[in-house]
Amino acid sequence: MKPGNFSKIVLLFTLLFFYIPIVVLVIFSFNSSKSPEWTGFSLRWYYQLFTSSNHIWRTFVNSLIVGISASLFSVIIGTLGAISMYLGSEKFKKLMWTTTYIPFIVPDIIIGVSLLIFFTTVHLKLSLFTIFLAHVTFSIPYTMMIILTRLQDFDKSIIEAAYDLGAARFTTLRKVIIPIAFPGVVAAFFMAFTLSIDDFVITFFVAGPGSTTLPLQIFSMVRFGISPVINAISTLLLVGTIFISIFLRRYVRYII
Repeated sequence: MKPGNFSKIVLLFTLLFFYIPIVVLVIFSFNSSKSPEWTGFSLRWYYQLFTSSNHIWRTFVNSLIVGISASLFSVIIGTLGAISMYLGSEKFKKLMWTTTYIPFIVPDIIIGVSLLIFFTTVHLKLSLFTIFLAHVTFSIPYTMMIILTRLQDFDKSIIEAAYDLGAARFTTLRKVIIPIAFPGVVAAFFMAFTLSIDDFVITFFVAGPGSTTLPLQIFSMVRFGISPVINAISTLLLVGTIFISIFLRRYVRYII
C-alpha cells in the first residue's frame, strides 16, 4: 500500500470517528421516543424545547450575555496587546509571546481553581460577573495570537509611510493599523465567543447560584439521564455554528 493511500485511510477513519456521533445526535433529535432505538420521525423534542424548557433558555441567555460581553472585552484588550507586540522590540515581543503562550498549556482545571481562590480571597461573590472575568482572562491569549498573526502578514513600511506623509500616531492607529487588523479582530471575536459558549470546566468553578450557563445546565441534565431535548438544542447550536462559520468566511473575504 502506498504511503499516501494509508494516510487517506487514517484521515477517513479519524473523520468518521469524530463526525458519526454528531450525525447520530442530530438524527435522534427527531426520534419520537426517548429510547436509543429509532421509532419514527417526530418534532416532539423541538416542540418541548420551545414550549416547556424555560430553564434551558434562561441559561442560554446567560451564556449569550457572558459570551458577547467577554468576547468584546477580550478583543479590545487582545487588539491593544497584539499591536504593542507588533510594534515593539524583539525582546519585548519574545517576553510577551512567552507570557501569552503560558495559558495555552495550563490545564483548564488549574485556571478554574486559581480563579476561584482569587475571587474568594478578594471576597468577590460568584455570579455572572465572575464568569465574565474568567472568560475574558482565558480568551485574551487567543485573541492576541489571532490578531498578531493578521498583523504579521503586512510590512511595517506601510506604517512608516503613513508617518512620512504626516499622519499622527493616533491617526495611523485608526486609519492604517486597525483597518489592517480588522479581519483578524472579527475572527478573534468569534473565536472568543465560541470558547465562551463552549466552556464548562472553568465556568463550573466560578459560577454562583443563579448564574448557570448552558453547558452547566446540559451537564446537570445529563446526570439524570440523557434527554432528547439535549439532542434538539445541540442540533440547533450546531446549525447556528455552521451558519456563523459560513457568514464569517464570506464577510472576512470581502473586507480583506
